[in-house]
Amino acid sequence: MDVLLQQLKCIVGDDGWQTDPSVLEPHLTEWRNVVHGRTPMMVSPETTGQVAEIVRACSAAGVGLVPQGGNTGMCAGAVPDASGEQILLNLSRLNRIRNVDAENFSLVAEAGCVLADVRSAARTVSRYFPLSMGGEGSCQIGGNLSTNAGGINVIRYGTARDLVLGVEVVLADGTVWNGLRTLRKDTAGYDLKQLFIGSEGTLGIITAAALRLFPDPGETVTALLAVPDALAAVTLLGNLRHALQDRIQAFELIGSRAMEYVQRHIPDVRLPFASPWYVLVDAAGGSAAESLQAALMDGMRDGTVVDTAIAKNEAEAEGFWRARHSISEAERREGIGVKHDISVPIASMHEFLVKGEERLARAVPEAEPVVFGHVGDGNLHYNAHLPAGLEPGREGELRTRISQVVYGLVAELDGSVSAEHGIGVLKKEWLEAHKSGVEMRLMRTLKDALDPKNTLNPGKVI
Repeated sequence: MDVLLQQLKCIVGDDGWQTDPSVLEPHLTEWRNVVHGRTPMMVSPETTGQVAEIVRACSAAGVGLVPQGGNTGMCAGAVPDASGEQILLNLSRLNRIRNVDAENFSLVAEAGCVLADVRSAARTVSRYFPLSMGGEGSCQIGGNLSTNAGGINVIRYGTARDLVLGVEVVLADGTVWNGLRTLRKDTAGYDLKQLFIGSEGTLGIITAAALRLFPDPGETVTALLAVPDALAAVTLLGNLRHALQDRIQAFELIGSRAMEYVQRHIPDVRLPFASPWYVLVDAAGGSAAESLQAALMDGMRDGTVVDTAIAKNEAEAEGFWRARHSISEAERREGIGVKHDISVPIASMHEFLVKGEERLARAVPEAEPVVFGHVGDGNLHYNAHLPAGLEPGREGELRTRISQVVYGLVAELDGSVSAEHGIGVLKKEWLEAHKSGVEMRLMRTLKDALDPKNTLNPGKVI
């Protein structure tokens, strides 16, 4: 190991490596502080060439390499294990916007670019990059792509993989594949970029990406709605999509307990009304405001909408979204949370919520469901909170029982155990339990073919 560490120091230079425990500590646990790892060194390359040299050195030494971006993940996919024998590859210094092409509606960004900076770079040429989420001020585009992140605008623009034209990837042997094409149509063989998007750095390390840009959607109207239940929300979604077509950008469903936590723990959050369920809607484009108001009036008449508050200005809209984006932080302050990032067909959303609450109440009466999510694309964050002061060993038992209820119902409804946060370490057993044998065999075949020494993010996903 000492020989390898000296090699890595030479590759990245004096400013590109770190062994100080106090500096390393924030990089050795994930956002929720559940998994804790160790590393002999964190390296922070500045170029793709340096990444390739690091990968070659680790491959030759048979040492695992864990790529990390903003470390905002929820499944410990970017954290080294507890052995202290894996090198941490922090990509934050690969943070250049290489090219913005307004005419081609494309942008090339390195993996360490913060998502908010990518969106800002698009705006400088009057273009729009639609990937957006609460952590966009710290998450990095490489991490977004490695987990196929979703965010709030999937209903109109798709997930991260739908926004990628090409990628630059360092393979397990240190070979660099420059696939930064910006073509919209290319049927010449396999679509190799899709192998690496969503693979969490286990098949190759994304160092840059060519991203799709879109026309500026224009003025956005934001509305916070009170709805009686999830069934009404699903009906409303269908009605709004019919009335506004692709002008609906976001459609979020939020349960009352999630909003209670936000108002309890997040300063200066005020809601215009109380409701068992809230819907937060963004619409943009020509006559979106008028069309949305008309559709919401129809909703008031047919009972799918109980109350409405349409943001009068940008500050009000930001206030509504601040409440939504603060839920995860409020949950963390509230106490013990058991998190689930699942998806089911939109038509099954109400069934999932009704059956989920019934089964959870029977299996774990102590658990309080906390529900919110991007219902426009079938994705729910179905979480459960447990009381403090549980006796030793009890928390782990209840966590397992809760997840068995949630993931069992997901399987019944032909859903997914991970909609946008990835698998990492925390969901590996559930992936195994809910993917078919054929799917798992194909995934292992890809891993064995592309990373035969198992040095790229070992122990993650599969």
